[in-house]
Amino acid sequence: MTTPKPTRHLLGISGGKDSAALAIYMRDKVPEMEYFFADTGAELPETLKFVDLMEDYLGKEIVRINAGRDFDFYMKLHNNYLPSAQQRWCTINLKLKPFEDFAGNDEVIQYVGIRADEPERAGYLSSKPTITTRLPFREDGLAKEDIINILNESGLGMPKYYEWRSRSGCYFCFFQRKIEWIGLLEHHPKLFEAAKKYEKFDEKTGKRFTWSERESLDEIEARKDEIKAKFTLTPNKEKKKKTLMQAVLENDDDDEYDGCLICML
Repeated sequence: MTTPKPTRHLLGISGGKDSAALAIYMRDKVPEMEYFFADTGAELPETLKFVDLMEDYLGKEIVRINAGRDFDFYMKLHNNYLPSAQQRWCTINLKLKPFEDFAGNDEVIQYVGIRADEPERAGYLSSKPTITTRLPFREDGLAKEDIINILNESGLGMPKYYEWRSRSGCYFCFFQRKIEWIGLLEHHPKLFEAAKKYEKFDEKTGKRFTWSERESLDEIEARKDEIKAKFTLTPNKEKKKKTLMQAVLENDDDDEYDGCLICML
């Protein structure tokens, strides 16, 4: 008689604050938890460093999934056309499929870091009947302030990219705001130049394929000073400039969630 396999408990680390806080929060509650990180091959150095720190803190391996097939591999399969908000082939191939492959046909509970103070959203719900989802922060009523406290009390703090960027994900993520592209230019000029090389002009159709809608990275770079001068986050309309870190900590409507939920949690 075959002994049924135990249910697996899986938690994905994105490099963002919520998934990190959830891993810390659940570490002692579910000792058998398996952690994974879908490495796209286009991660920020700060993200990779933070995942390594998380691995040390958790005392357990964070499995890197994707089997060596990175963004460039799938870019070639899509005729070198950039992904976009309407064509998220990057999310499908680099996040969703690797997770389902990692889960296999096992009975799985996946844990997702959606907070109690966020708008109603389900996160990623697999079509596989063997995968169910739990939202511990929502179940336990934890909001943004609680998540920040969890990170600070652990000694890890916020991922360093929040000093200039409001989201985790690929360095060339098309959901970035223009001020974040300037942040990439200033903090990682080589990655900014690498992102430029993906943009192209189709001479047959006259169409441009750029990361940022209606503007190339060359054009954004040329407007660097203008973009920086205009960047203010002013809930009370005062001309008080804030860093992106301050915006994430203070603004209830995180830009992190204007992007792709799968990549950012």
